[in-house]
Amino acid sequence: MSTVIAFIIIFGALVFFHELGHLIFAKRAGILCREFAIGMGPRIFSFTKNDTVYTIRLLPIGGYVRMAGEDPEMVEIKPGYRVGLMFDSNEEVSKIILNNKEKYPDLRIIEVEYADVEHELIIKGYVEGEDDDEVLQTFKISRTAVFVENGKESLIAPYDRQFASKTLGQRTMAIFAGPMMNFILAFVVFVIIALIQGIPSTEPMLGKLTPDGSAKEAGLQEGDIIYSVGGAEISSWTDVVEIIQKSPEKELEFHLERDGQELTIPVTPKKQEIEEGETIGIIGVYSPMEKSPLKAVVYGGEEVYTWTKEIFSMVGKLVTGQFSIDALSGPVGIYQQTDTVAKSGILYLMKWAGVLSINLGIMNLLPIPALDGGRLMFFAVEGLRGKPVDRQKEGMVHFIGFALLMLLMLVVTWNDIQRFFL
Repeated sequence: MSTVIAFIIIFGALVFFHELGHLIFAKRAGILCREFAIGMGPRIFSFTKNDTVYTIRLLPIGGYVRMAGEDPEMVEIKPGYRVGLMFDSNEEVSKIILNNKEKYPDLRIIEVEYADVEHELIIKGYVEGEDDDEVLQTFKISRTAVFVENGKESLIAPYDRQFASKTLGQRTMAIFAGPMMNFILAFVVFVIIALIQGIPSTEPMLGKLTPDGSAKEAGLQEGDIIYSVGGAEISSWTDVVEIIQKSPEKELEFHLERDGQELTIPVTPKKQEIEEGETIGIIGVYSPMEKSPLKAVVYGGEEVYTWTKEIFSMVGKLVTGQFSIDALSGPVGIYQQTDTVAKSGILYLMKWAGVLSINLGIMNLLPIPALDGGRLMFFAVEGLRGKPVDRQKEGMVHFIGFALLMLLMLVVTWNDIQRFFL
């Protein structure tokens, strides 16, 4: 598989499911989601469904769900503005035309005196009456009304459809759902891998043999049941591995059963260096595999737990200075690793995607401003205080955090470029 295609598929899947988590739980809470975006920068593809614009953007550096109320609403109607109104069958305002009003012949033009499109859903304005007198009238705005500016429509956001109007639990779930979906995606990927290739068995039986391994050369075969190795009785596959690894370049007698017959075959493990000055023995044989839907589910959970613990451990070492920033990889490093893994086959690539998904989930849960974890940290403070933190102060913290994250990304990317290309 082409590395570029593999990278795009993996990146797209990780971001898609992360943002899908935000979208699902935001919509369940009744929040208006204006846009669901994969990527950043210029829009290259989009369509609209159920009040949400779904877009793919040019730069593959993330994605977002733009929820009503998280940022200042796009349109503010001030007194003195002249706007055009269009009405639905209930005589409620369905469209508020902000400019280019000459393109809409049936408008009712008013000079705005007062407008509230969030709480009261009314707009008051002066309309020309008989004898050219101006009459102040009040118009009810439909909950599904849209602003029209430069020919583009955008839904109004009544306050009960805005992010801030929801309970602390609903807001927390809408934010937490992104990382949660990354863990769910990783779990599903690991289960699929287990269903395809099986899961390692503890039985003392030989799995697949490598073509150039000493096991193949000596005449061992896949499916051989091992009774003893080097005179030591065997009860599990772990016993076989331990004896082989402790015996590099030492002849071992394998007492085994094959097709109902007992055989004794001498095998000499080859020496392999794993660290400087440290070697182990290998014979070129994989562990036996078994296929079971129930065990595949258990395996998926165990893999998620194992990799979560490992990644948290690495994050801890980074915080305590046991790892330097040079150990981090950005998009360039991930691309290079994807290239290496892709050459090993689709199952390895799937496992790599699962690990990356867990990594994305954990990174987003860290209490860093501008990330999901930073948002959740402010929600925790709100829960303790009984009231939310001032939105301007929180926004400033997130802005500074985002700027620092962009700086970190530049540093990490530069390190990747030096590591792989210079």
